[in-house]
Amino acid sequence: MAEFMQLTGFKELAAALRELPERVARNGLRAAVNAGAGVIKQEAIAKAPEATGALKANFYQKQIREQSGPMQQTFYVGVRKGVAKYASNKANKRSGKAGKAYKDDGTTFYWRFMEFGTSKIAPRPFLRPAFETKKEDAVNAIGAKLDERIQKYARELAKL
Repeated sequence: MAEFMQLTGFKELAAALRELPERVARNGLRAAVNAGAGVIKQEAIAKAPEATGALKANFYQKQIREQSGPMQQTFYVGVRKGVAKYASNKANKRSGKAGKAYKDDGTTFYWRFMEFGTSKIAPRPFLRPAFETKKEDAVNAIGAKLDERIQKYARELAKL
């Protein structure tokens, strides 16, 4: 039940990106969309229920390379199943694992029940409202970061 935000109607932007070297266009667009995803993620963290704090600690944003290219970038914002840290005991210190994180299958599996509800629990959504309330801010963050990156690359090209 993922919701997507697709920006269309930016013919001038697409033309400007095509004129830049492919690496510059891809990296600038990736940084910009990452900034927009960060806005959504921070709002989702703020709206998430705080029973133990585990749910808020397990939000992530990730680029999906298979769906990304020079003119399109795809990022997901979601909740990991769980992340835990190795205890600070003698054996873990010796092996260098103490304090490092590892995947733990199961600590925040319940996020779906809270977001969508069940037959016995009413939904208490936090991801969808975060998207709805911050999508305009995400678009603004994308635009600002893209402008920043294009200006940076223009300065670098001017030095050559």
